[in-house]
Amino acid sequence: MVKTMNRNNRQHRDNLKVIARRAMIDHGLLPDFSVEVIAELRSIEKIGKNDSGVRDLRGLLWASIDNDDSRDLDQISVAEPLSDGKVKIFVAVADVDDAVKKGSAIDSHSRHNTTSVYTAAEIFSMLPEKLSTDLTSLNEGEDRLAIVIEMVIDQEGTLFSSDLYRALVRNHAKLAYNSVAAWLEKEGPVPGPMAAVAGLDEQIRIQDRTAQQLRNVRHQRGALSLETIEAIPVFEGDRLIDLEVERSNRAKELIEDLMVAANGVTANYLAAKGFPSLRRVLREPERWQRICELAAGLGERLPSEPDAVALEKFLAKQKKADPLRFPDLSLSVIKLIGNGEYVADLPGETPPGHFGLAVRDYNHSTAPNRRFPDLVTQRLLKAAMSGQPVPYSDDELKELANHCTIMENEANKVERQVSKSAAALLLESRIGEKFDAVVTGASEKGTWVRILQPPVEGKLVRGFDGLDIGDRVRVELIRTDVEQGFIDFARRR
Repeated sequence: MVKTMNRNNRQHRDNLKVIARRAMIDHGLLPDFSVEVIAELRSIEKIGKNDSGVRDLRGLLWASIDNDDSRDLDQISVAEPLSDGKVKIFVAVADVDDAVKKGSAIDSHSRHNTTSVYTAAEIFSMLPEKLSTDLTSLNEGEDRLAIVIEMVIDQEGTLFSSDLYRALVRNHAKLAYNSVAAWLEKEGPVPGPMAAVAGLDEQIRIQDRTAQQLRNVRHQRGALSLETIEAIPVFEGDRLIDLEVERSNRAKELIEDLMVAANGVTANYLAAKGFPSLRRVLREPERWQRICELAAGLGERLPSEPDAVALEKFLAKQKKADPLRFPDLSLSVIKLIGNGEYVADLPGETPPGHFGLAVRDYNHSTAPNRRFPDLVTQRLLKAAMSGQPVPYSDDELKELANHCTIMENEANKVERQVSKSAAALLLESRIGEKFDAVVTGASEKGTWVRILQPPVEGKLVRGFDGLDIGDRVRVELIRTDVEQGFIDFARRR
């Protein structure tokens, strides 16, 4: 009996690994590195050689803040208060291009997948771990080459000036979101790695204050206050035991705000140099009228045409009035707004902005270990800084923008499919139970709902007539299929 139980427990993670690898292949992603990549990797022993064009900033109190288990550290940050009340923020981004050259076997693999894929069972890294978690990761106590984005923020939270350059940096403390957030919100002690570095606590407080100023300005301009519930599978050994809700917190917001600002600076830097770029855009929502209907159902009126400022005021009011149900409203709005995409921004053209972030100029540049568009942006930045020719043609950038959008969507489908398989595994013993749910999708392909506890999404196969995104329903779980990731519900009155 004990042997059988242990074998079944092991099968939880093993089954999900099989499902994840099959999903990668089905969606056109490469789950493994080729022999050419492995051979090329063996020739990379050390990177980060300093030269005359690189500043030495290792003495600054750089620190990373990321997930507890993150090993691919793309960026670190530090702040310097100025005498006139302004604050100089430095964001250092790992110089991945120093090791991954355009046209190499490693680059070809990265270009194909375009992103790391994070599933409940296995992580499929865009780059080999020798790079992403070691040689090109800004690991604690290691000297690394980086692209530094320098920003001076005034007391109102607006960008006063900026600069970009190459530098040698050293991460002095690897910090984690949850412990830093608890400390910032006075709900926990100072994290150990922070306490071990003199002056780092005040350093993080300065970054936090500046980030909040940046956030306030963006929200005044219409950046959306959206909060979703993400269910993270929890394993005990290899046995799946629960789905844990992961929410945003103050430390995550700190990093998000600094990265949004840094990504805006890199986009504007390339434009000022007359360089093309890959922009990240989110167009105005096509289903704005349904968003208006949701607002009307809550006693609010939105303009007849898409208006980010008005939508943000509505969302902020609802978050304050009903924080427990706000994630459900957020999810509905996110579904109705639609997905972001990459577009090639060519000199003389004006690409659309990012509706959700309320910014006109925005690209992805701060995570080159796990996103290929960021690596492309890094190569463009390095060429612009050194006066070299543009490393990509206009047609190549257009093709890359389309490819990165497609593959990012496919990667998201893989992650969702494995999450659904994990959820189906957890719920397979609860057939016949009834749950409160919210409609998260409604189209010709079907109607989907998310139950509130545990936070799991499935298909409504009976009783879906007349329902639309945001509606609340009572459903019964009628079927699960772990292999396919199917969770089917029927509407109950």
